[in-house]
This record gives sequence, C-alpha cells and structure tokens, in this order.
Amino acid sequence: MQTASKKVVNGWAMYDWANSVYNLVITSTIFPAYYEAITGDGNENTLIDKIKIGPYEFSNTALYNYILAIAFVIVAILSPILSSIADYRGNKKQFLRFFCTMGSLACASLYFFDSNHIIGGLFSVVVACVGFWSSLVFYNSYLPEIAAPEDRDRISAKGFMMGYIGSVLLQLICFVFVLKPELFGITVGKASQISFLLVGIWWMGFGWMAISKLPAGKGVKGGHSKNLITQGYKELHKVWLELKTQPILKQFLLSFFFYNMGVQTVMLAATLYGKSELNIPTTNLILAILIIQIVAIPGANLMAKLASKWGNFNTIMVAILIWIGGCIMGYYLPRNSVVPFYTLAIIVGFVMGGIQSVSRSTYSKLMPETHDTTSYFSFYDVTEKIAIVIGMFSFGIINEITGSQRNSILALCLFFIIGLVLLYRTSKIKEYASI
Repeated sequence: MQTASKKVVNGWAMYDWANSVYNLVITSTIFPAYYEAITGDGNENTLIDKIKIGPYEFSNTALYNYILAIAFVIVAILSPILSSIADYRGNKKQFLRFFCTMGSLACASLYFFDSNHIIGGLFSVVVACVGFWSSLVFYNSYLPEIAAPEDRDRISAKGFMMGYIGSVLLQLICFVFVLKPELFGITVGKASQISFLLVGIWWMGFGWMAISKLPAGKGVKGGHSKNLITQGYKELHKVWLELKTQPILKQFLLSFFFYNMGVQTVMLAATLYGKSELNIPTTNLILAILIIQIVAIPGANLMAKLASKWGNFNTIMVAILIWIGGCIMGYYLPRNSVVPFYTLAIIVGFVMGGIQSVSRSTYSKLMPETHDTTSYFSFYDVTEKIAIVIGMFSFGIINEITGSQRNSILALCLFFIIGLVLLYRTSKIKEYASI
C-alpha cells in the first residue's frame, strides 16, 4: 500500500494536537493539583486526606485512582462493540467525532467543579476519560489505513509530537491564568476552572478540524443490517478467531499488557504522587510536567529513528529498562526534593511518548492485511484499558493498605519486569527478529 496524502496524514496527526490537552491539563497538571486542593484539609504535612461519600470514606488520592479505573472499565466494555460496528458499517469517522464532542464537553463542564459539587465533578471526570480514550480507538485504527508499513514508525511518532506541542501551547496559556490570577481579578481556583473550559474548547475546535480531513470508512457488504449489536459481536468474534492463529501478535499484546500497565499508571498517578507524597509545590509540579512534555517531543522522534535502526522490540526493551530505573528513583526521592524531581521528569519524559508511539506502530506492523482495522485496534485498546484498570486499582489499594504511595510506585516495577521478559521472548522468534 501507499501512504496517504500529506493533507490526510497531517489531519490525522492534528487530532493528537487537539486531544492531548486533555492528557496534559486534565490528567497531568492543573486538574490533579486542583482536585487535591479542594479535597484536602489544607495541611501540607498530612499525607492522607479523606473524602466521605455516603457511608464510605476514601483517601482522596485513592478515590481519584478508583474513579479513573471505573472509566477505563467502561471504555474496555464499550470499545470492542463500537469498533466492530464501525468496521461493519464503515462509520469510524462518526464515532471519532462523537467521542471527541463528548469528551470535550465533559472537560468544559469541569468549570463548575468545586468543593460543593464533588460527585458531579467526578462524574465529569469519568465522562471526559471515556470520551478521550474511546476516541483513540478509532483514531489509532486509521494508522494502518493511511501509512505504509515502512512509514508507520515515523507517522505514529509525528502524531505524538504534534500532541505534545499542542498541549504545551495551551498549557502555557493556562499558566497565565493559574500563576497570575490577580491580573484578571480572579482566584487560583477560578483560574483552574477557566483552564478546564479552555481544554474543552481547544479539543472540540481543533478536533473537528482534524476529523474533517480524514477519509470516511468503508463498510463491509451488507453493512445495513438492522441488528448492529449482534453483528458487532460477530465481527469481534471473527477477529478473535483470527488472533488465535497469530501467536506472535498475541504474545506481543501480552507483553504490552504488562509494561503498559506500568507506563499508564505512572502517567496517571504522577502528579498526585508529587503533590501529596513528595510535597512538591504546585508551581514546581506543573513546571515538571511541562518539562516532561517538552522532552517527550525529541524523545518520540529519537525512538522512532532508533526503531528503524535497532528494531522495534529492542527499542521498546531499552525504554522499559529506563522506566524501571525511573520507578526506583521515584521511590527513594525525599519529600520537598524539587531538583531531583525535575531530573526524574526529564527521564520519564524522554521515554514516555516514545514507548507509546513505537508500541502502536509495532502492533500495526504485526497486524495482518485486513479491512477490520478498527476491530483489531479495539483488542489493542482493550488490552491497554484492562491493564490501566488493574494498575490504578493496584496503586490505590496498596496506597490504602500501606498508607504510602511510595510502595505503589515500587510495585509497578514488577509489571515492567514481566513485560520486559515477555517482549524479550517475542523478539527471539527468528521470523520476527527484524521487527
């Protein structure tokens, strides 16, 4: 196959520019700090703050982990059905637009999230998370359709780099409000709420522009079946049967399941870890996350080049080893250690985008030639989401039991090690040694 036109490729990458602001502002920087502030007791020396919902009481950080885990369970249940229907009817573009709109509106609704509306705010968090990750199922499935195998590492990396650049630009705009609220006659809390509104506007505006440049999907013959849910399950079952005949693809997915469990959990929990466990000031914390995004731009590009030189498997294994070192370093960081935290941010940032980018392109290379690209990527997506659910619940439970997130961070090393061993075994299969 030939790679699609520059217009289509740029449009595909632009969606990463659009939605990555959710990952930075909502998942990583301003929202976690805002959440910790409005759910905490105001005493920075308190390691664990409690939230009471009905008869139940939770650590505020553990509750946040549980809420995200619930969102990922929803995505894991929905995406196989929706993606199968999208392949069957050829309407992946409409699904992408729907979840883009849903997620961006949920982000905008966080403008109303405050200490008097905790449950409503957490509901918006779940909806935004479902919108973001569900849209990625359909977004990722375009990669094998618009890029020839030899171009997939480069184009996959381009998407991540565009995402980091776009998210950093909006983050800088939000910084003006959050760090200098007096210039606008508002409080820091109101500045944070305005940032959430801006995320929704940015995501929807650029997202719709990007989607308009993508090709419409092509459904299979008979795609006007009335019973779409039944047909969706039939398509999903067909892909599952095909996966059974592709042991290498299945083994890579198993490896991806474990090491990505560590990657995504660190990314989702890092800000609250720095804020509540290491007592890093909010300004320094946000700056560290910004450093991660900036370093990730050349990191994703370099890892794509290394993949073409060393091979995808070897590149991912090196990245996993760096992640293990980062977790160990994070465990031993003392409280109030701002400069070492910056160092850790640089290390994590360098491999964060690269390992995700190369993993996505590796999967697309291992896929067989098929029209069911969305259904195939739904397996990739479900693998990722179930891993995140287990990772986030594990992180939260260990935090609750031991009273420290440090033990949770250290436990993630086990997931990375299992993923590394499985990937090493996959790389030694002669037929796939060059990948």
